Amino acid sequence: MGRIHSRAVWMLPLLAAVQAAAAADPMADMPGMLGMPGMLGPYLMARESSGTSWQPDSTPMGGLMHMSGEWMTMWHGMIDLVYDDQGGPRGAAKTFSTSMLMFMARRELSEGALGLRLMLSADPLMGRYGYPELFQTGETADGVHPLIDRQHPHNLLMEASGSYSRNLTMQSAVYLYAALAGEPALGPPAFMHRFSSEDNPEAPLTHHWLDSTHITYGVVTAGYQWDRVKLEGSAFNGREPDQDRYDVELRAFDSWSTRLSWNPLPDLALQVSTGRLASPEQLEPAVAIRRTTASASYNRMLGGLQWQTTVAWGRNQPQPGAASNGWLLESALRLVNTHTFFARAERVGKDELFTPGQALYGPTYTINELSLGYIYDFAQWGTQLGPIHAGVGAMGTAYRYPGVLDPAYGDNPASFLLFLRARL
Repeated sequence: MGRIHSRAVWMLPLLAAVQAAAAADPMADMPGMLGMPGMLGPYLMARESSGTSWQPDSTPMGGLMHMSGEWMTMWHGMIDLVYDDQGGPRGAAKTFSTSMLMFMARRELSEGALGLRLMLSADPLMGRYGYPELFQTGETADGVHPLIDRQHPHNLLMEASGSYSRNLTMQSAVYLYAALAGEPALGPPAFMHRFSSEDNPEAPLTHHWLDSTHITYGVVTAGYQWDRVKLEGSAFNGREPDQDRYDVELRAFDSWSTRLSWNPLPDLALQVSTGRLASPEQLEPAVAIRRTTASASYNRMLGGLQWQTTVAWGRNQPQPGAASNGWLLESALRLVNTHTFFARAERVGKDELFTPGQALYGPTYTINELSLGYIYDFAQWGTQLGPIHAGVGAMGTAYRYPGVLDPAYGDNPASFLLFLRARL
């Protein structure tokens, strides 16, 4: 297990328990990571989420963990097969799949830790136009026309990063995170990494107000952590991925962000962040965006029940352009690892629903959305990698928006998704 610095002696019982369990069954499924220490400081890894963001300390980490020499490793993954039917004149139907496979490794050093992460997705197989989602905007499928009422697919390479942390005391550390593909210190944890959101197969409408930088090609973050508080700053490539979902699009570090995170209680994670994204949109290269976000996530464990709720706000200030706000409230409740109920409510100002020359082009329209869903995990299979849980689910969505949009979107359209899911 390597040398453990004297400042981190308090971790020894936890590490011994993990190593003993791994020795008995190196590929055992170990929910919650059984106290696996963090990559970026002297605290437990359950606090860490996407990139360098924090979630509530009490959040269980789903995945398969084992020891390999001096390395602690973990696999996590999911795949959804989705039938999507979006209502109204602008709606469409499609069957597609979303997926994510993540590998993490941590090695204890004399005064800190070395961390590695790799995350891949087969989303590009759904095609460049992604999947139908009413009122969703952002990015492009062909380099010429914006995607409207559709969610773009994620890139094949979602993260390839390394980190080094150095403990200063038993409660504090400094760290450096560098990624070929990764996430700067801006916004809450990405939506597919929040328990309150991970079972919802549809991306939030507020994605481009909160966490659209979760796939950034070129980012460096430095931070200082003391006990339950963390301050960090990033330099990164502000351009969002283009329509070529299999490549890596490195550019100069032209953008910056800073984030303050605080976990005052084991069940609560708070963050505020701000940054400037230079030329994020391929179709508007002369426009920069100043983004500011704030969020709170509350997680509660009661026997066989897990409940997590996240509330978040994001504000985009284009330079030049008019500012807009996005509000998000989402919650998920899982009972005895079998029944999962989830909900999402959003309110966002959209000014990209129409293109120049169309009658409704120009104004910002306030869109309200409410989604309710349920998943039943009906089977569990043991594999060489560990148990795989299979579930079936459904979700319905309703909208409210200004009446002037009725000619384009119809009167009270409704959308629904049916899906099968498998997860490690």
